[in-house]
Amino acid sequence: MKKKKMNNNICKGILAIGIFLVLPCSCGTVTFNMSGASVSPAKTCQVNYIENRAEIVNPRLSLLMTEGLKDKIQANSSLNLVNSNADVLFEGEITGYNVQPQSVTAAGMAAKDRLTVTVKIKFTNEVKPENSFEKSFSRFYEYTTGTGFSSIENTAVDEILVELMDDIFNAAFSSW
Repeated sequence: MKKKKMNNNICKGILAIGIFLVLPCSCGTVTFNMSGASVSPAKTCQVNYIENRAEIVNPRLSLLMTEGLKDKIQANSSLNLVNSNADVLFEGEITGYNVQPQSVTAAGMAAKDRLTVTVKIKFTNEVKPENSFEKSFSRFYEYTTGTGFSSIENTAVDEILVELMDDIFNAAFSSW
């Protein structure tokens, strides 16, 4: 009697596992993604060189921004980067790169300055055209005026770019 009961339990367990494995396959495509970004059904992505059209030009910024966006897409999606005829396309230009004082001391001197980088991005989605957009993204980095801009510029740019890449990626893919 015990042997029959044990065989019955084993059969039920195998049946439950079989249903668990087959059921998702019969319900269509299920996408699990830890970043919250799902790019199905797009398969390919193109990132054109982001030109620097700001009044003040940081010579590294265009390349860093273009490659940073490619890296963000490769690390957080299953899209294949291509050079033409992509399902989704990023184009853009850097429109602002400026430093402005943010706070002043009692003596009227600047105490903090802010580097602001602005980029205009056109995102074209051939698969879901309603998700296409053209908009500007802007981020800043504040620092103590006495520090000297040249000593913080690389760090500031790197931090700003990380935030900009997150903003652009999320705007393009978080609604899928």
